[in-house]
Amino acid sequence: MRNFGRILTAMVTPFNDDYSVNYTEAAKLAQYLVNNGSDGLVVAGSTGESATLTKEEKLKLFATVLEAVGDKATVIAGTGSNDTRASIELTKEAEKIGVHGAMLVGPYYNKPPQEGYYQHFKAIAESTSLPLIAYNVPGRTGSNILPTTIARLAEIENIVAVKEASGNLDQISEIIRITPNDFLVYSGDDGLTLPVLAVGGVGVISVAAHIVGKRMQEMVAAFYDGDMAKAQALHLELLPFFKVIFITTNPIPIKEAVNLIGIKAGPLRLPLVPPTAAEAEQLRKVMTSIGAL
Repeated sequence: MRNFGRILTAMVTPFNDDYSVNYTEAAKLAQYLVNNGSDGLVVAGSTGESATLTKEEKLKLFATVLEAVGDKATVIAGTGSNDTRASIELTKEAEKIGVHGAMLVGPYYNKPPQEGYYQHFKAIAESTSLPLIAYNVPGRTGSNILPTTIARLAEIENIVAVKEASGNLDQISEIIRITPNDFLVYSGDDGLTLPVLAVGGVGVISVAAHIVGKRMQEMVAAFYDGDMAKAQALHLELLPFFKVIFITTNPIPIKEAVNLIGIKAGPLRLPLVPPTAAEAEQLRKVMTSIGAL
């Protein structure tokens, strides 16, 4: 499956009060998201608190979400880590479950050189037939995957996309310029969705779509229909929400937002903590102002 969709939601992982994974609520959340604007879901990404999930929890989440929505939406497994061997093992297991693709974050903490990035992704790609999305998020990993490296990776048959969360529109434009036309470039920042579309991207791997997925679909559809005025209006309308969900570390605000709309996302696992009272109030105000509450 080469076209994953326009709006993919990086899904939060619901927890019970004892911090165990709430698989029942994960299935419900997946169904809610697909019914409210998501073409696909990324499971156990950074928004899903992947850093504190065990391998067994991730695999059960992949299976749970696939069973819940796999016939209606693409299910992308977050199988990347800073350990190439572990990433290969998890990707192979995810493929056995039947997911539609895998997303691989750039190795964090290690801070590999560009050749290290290339060899990491290449080794994983050679271990699986799944279509793969490379994920560049320098703010979390500590180093940047350069456009020339992404272009090399795009030559590998089953590395079909990149989630670009560098926040650098020049870099994203350069990736689009030097990669094949069928290589998919997704914005990794909700607020850059429309600008990334304008330079040739295909959509967004979103946090905000937990709450405003339908309106984001409207924005993207308006862009593709050539109605720039409508696309711009929706972008500006949603911009305060795009900003407030990053008022502190993701996924703290978005998990609070999901709880606020009545879906039991539950608590966060340490070292993440709940939002402060001021942060929660600011989030509620913005959600109310855009009609989400």
